[in-house]
Parts: sequence; structure tokens; C-alpha cells
Amino acid sequence: MPSGITSVAQGNKSGEKPQKGLLTALKGIYMAIRSFLAFELPSDIKQKVALVSDELRRSRLNVKWVKAANIHLTVVFMGNISPDDVPVMAEEIRKGCLEYEPFDISLKGLGVFPGTKRPRVLWLGLETDRERLSSFMKALQERLEPFGIKEEKRGFRPHLTLGRFRRPERQGTLLDDLIPQYKGLEGPSGRLEELVMFESELKPQGAEYTKLQSWPLAISP
Repeated sequence: MPSGITSVAQGNKSGEKPQKGLLTALKGIYMAIRSFLAFELPSDIKQKVALVSDELRRSRLNVKWVKAANIHLTVVFMGNISPDDVPVMAEEIRKGCLEYEPFDISLKGLGVFPGTKRPRVLWLGLETDRERLSSFMKALQERLEPFGIKEEKRGFRPHLTLGRFRRPERQGTLLDDLIPQYKGLEGPSGRLEELVMFESELKPQGAEYTKLQSWPLAISP
């Protein structure tokens, strides 16, 4: 715990006890779980993603790469949540998952957000039922709104983040050359059948993800 917070938590020199509300707030800060909901990738797709990521790492792009093992399809980023809320949230997520059948996906192309002039994110595209997947995301957000989860206002574009540019500046002609090379990338295909809650811990060597819970989607007839 940082020294400034330690001194407050232990009281001041006059012997006054710290306010109960302050201690509760500090406890909440240090116990919060940074989390998100995502789909893990089917093995065939995971292998292809790792191959493409390895190829692109050999380029001169100024990118902070995501570990291939950590690449997934994020559905809802929840931010910091209280451990006390997890059981009730989990039940809401379980109910939401049972309202949707599995999603079929396949890889499709390479791109950047927001554009090649000032790129921030390098991604692999996904071919899927975008409308139904967007509906699933929105339904989950509505169920989680009572817990302080903010609704994502931007349109949902399914993608897999390969890395983030260290500086949002034009990468010369590198992107102009690389993106067309992967324009014809299609497949392999796979199915998303289980939603996972991950805890994300930010460490010097990069984010570390821990699988907390998972829920199956509805069984297809």
C-alpha cells in the first residue's frame, strides 16, 4: 500500500481514528477486480492467429504486441468490479447466455483502428453474424447496468486485437503494404459456445489474464 494511504489508514499524529467511510473506500479500491467478458478462440483459429501474429512481428511496425495466448474476442469490458457483486452478476450473465445460441466465426482480413493515418490498434477481422452478436453484447450490458457497467456507445465491430501502436502516427508505407497482403485471409472457421469472465492484472511484462468463471450458450436445436 502506498505510504500516503498507509498514513491515512493508521490515523494522524493526534491519535484520531480514520473515518469509517474512508477505510471502506480504500478497501474497495484494493479489492476490486479488473475484469471483462470474452470468448476464447477455437483451437484452429487460435493457431492461425498465432501464425499471423508471428509473421507481423517480423515487420518494422512500432507496435506493442499482445501475447498470442491472450488474444480473444472481448464482448464486454467491465472495468473494476467488487468481488461481493460477482455471484449476483454471474447469475445475470448465466441467464443472458441461455438466451443466445453459439456463434459461428471465421477470420477475415487485417486492419487498424481508427485508420492508417493515425493508427492505434492493429487487428484481425472476424466474419460472423454481427447483428446477433451485437444484440448479445447489448443484452449483457443491460443486465449488468445495475452494477455500474457502462454501456459501450460505439458500434460493435468483432475483431481480434493483435497489438497497439506505441505512437499514433503514420507508419510510412508499411501498413499500405501489409494490409493488402492479408486482404484474402479467410478462415479457418470455428464456433463460440462458452462465455468467460477474465480477471486482468496489469504487470510490467504485460497484462496477465485469469479465467474466473464461464457459462455455456444455449444448446442449438
